[in-house]
Amino acid sequence: MSQDKVIVEKNQGQALLTEQIKGNSKKLYIESYGCAMNLNDSEIVAAILSEQGYNTTHLIEEADLVLVNTCSIREKAEQTVRKRLEKYNAVKKINPRMKVGVLGCMAERLKEKFLEEEKIVDLVVGPDAYRDLPNLLEEVKTGRDAVNVLLSKEETYGDVSPIRLNSNGVSAFVSITRGCDNMCTFCVVPFTRGRERSREPKSILEEIKKLSEQNYKEITLLGQNVDSYLWYGGGLKKDFKNASEIAQTTAISFAELLDMVAVTYPKIRIRFSTSNPQDMNLDVIYTMAKHENICNYIHLPVQSGSTSVLKRMNRQHTRDEYIELIDNIKKIIPDCALSQDMMTGFCGETEEEHQETLSLLEHVKYDFGFMFAYSERPGTPAAKKMEDDIPLAIKKRRLAEIIVVQQKHSLYHLEQFVGKTVEILIEGSSKKSDAHWKGRNSQNAVAVFPKGDEKIGDFVNVYIEECTSATLLGKRI
Repeated sequence: MSQDKVIVEKNQGQALLTEQIKGNSKKLYIESYGCAMNLNDSEIVAAILSEQGYNTTHLIEEADLVLVNTCSIREKAEQTVRKRLEKYNAVKKINPRMKVGVLGCMAERLKEKFLEEEKIVDLVVGPDAYRDLPNLLEEVKTGRDAVNVLLSKEETYGDVSPIRLNSNGVSAFVSITRGCDNMCTFCVVPFTRGRERSREPKSILEEIKKLSEQNYKEITLLGQNVDSYLWYGGGLKKDFKNASEIAQTTAISFAELLDMVAVTYPKIRIRFSTSNPQDMNLDVIYTMAKHENICNYIHLPVQSGSTSVLKRMNRQHTRDEYIELIDNIKKIIPDCALSQDMMTGFCGETEEEHQETLSLLEHVKYDFGFMFAYSERPGTPAAKKMEDDIPLAIKKRRLAEIIVVQQKHSLYHLEQFVGKTVEILIEGSSKKSDAHWKGRNSQNAVAVFPKGDEKIGDFVNVYIEECTSATLLGKRI
C-alpha cells in the first residue's frame, strides 16, 4: 500500500474495478473511503455480489448498482461521502434503474436515518451484514426499505475469497481480525465495527496460499488492532471469564500467527497493520527479527505525547510506556521504520501538553506519519462527556507545527538510504513517468528508478543516488 511520507487527513475515494466474470451481466460500481479495512471489505462485497451476477465497472453511468463504502473516523470523511451522493443523484436522473447503497462505518452509525436524510439511498448495510446484500437487493426491488446494520460476535468473512479490486497483482490485504475492544474516547470504531473477533488461522493461511499461487509477492495482515489477535476456537475473548481460562485453550497469538505465515510462505513479503501500543508485546518484535520476509516497518499510533491527554483519550498506555516500547523496537530491530497517528487539539489540550507531543516526535523521529486535528464524532464518550474546546485556529497552528517536525524527520530517514543499495519490490510504473518503476523497500520507503527489462512483481536491488522529501531516487544495479 503505497503512501506519501507525510500525510495530513485524507479520504480519497476510488472506483474499484476487477476482471470481468463470464456470464455476469449486471454492473457494480463501488467506491471506498478511509482505511485499508474498507478496501478489503469492498473486495469481500464484490465477491458476494459476483455470485449474484455482478461484474464491476469504472463507469458509473452504466452501473445497475452503485455502492459507497464509507468511513466515519472524522467529520471530513462523512462530508466527502455526502458530496459523492450528490454526484450519484445526478447520474441516477439519467439512469433511473440505478440503485444506490451505503456500506461501512457511516452506514452503521446513521442506520435508518440515512434513508431519511439522503433520498437517493436505497439500501444501508453495516460492516457485518454484507452476506445479506442479495436479500436486501430483493427488498429494494419490492420498494421496501433495505437496512441491515446488525453487528456480529462471530462474523469474520473467513470463508469468502475476496475479489482483488484494482489490484497490481503484487500486494494484497488479508484480514485477520474485525472490530475493536479498545474504547478510546474519541473513536467511533467500537460502535461501527463491533467487538473484536479473530479469524481462524487455517482460513488465513488458505487465503495466502491462493495469493501465492497467483504470484502475489506481498501481503498485509490487516485488522483494527492486529496485536490483539487471539484464536482459541471463535467467539469473543471477553466471553471467557478470565485470562487463565483462555490460557488453558490451545490459543494462537498474533506473534505465533505471524511466525506461521512467515515460515509457510518464505518467498512472500509480510506486513501488518494496525498495531496498538498497549497490545504489542516483544514476542511480535522478536518474531519480526527472526524472519527476513517480515518487513522492518511498524505503524504504531500514539495520538498524543502527553500522558494526561492519553488518559483523557482512554488510551491504555502512558508516554513512558510508549517510549519504552519504541526503544525496545529500535534495540531489537535497529533498522525498523516507524510511523505514527498523531491527533492535535483534543479536548482540553494545553500548550504544555502540545509541547510534550512535539518532544515525543523529536525522541522517536518517526519515518513518516498520519497527522490530523481532532474532530468530535457523535456518540463517542468524548462527544458525550467532554467539550471540544480548542479553537480551530489553535488546532491548525499546532497541526502545522507537528507537520514541520515530521517533515524534517521523514527527510532525514530517506537521506540515510542515499549511497546505499536497497531491495525494492516493483509495484508498477511511477505516476510521474512511464519510463520509471515505482516500488517500496522493507521499511516502506517509496523508490523510483529507470525501467530496464524488469517486470512488475520483481525484487530488484536499487542503488539510491538521491532523494526528495518523500521518495528515493536511484538506479538498478
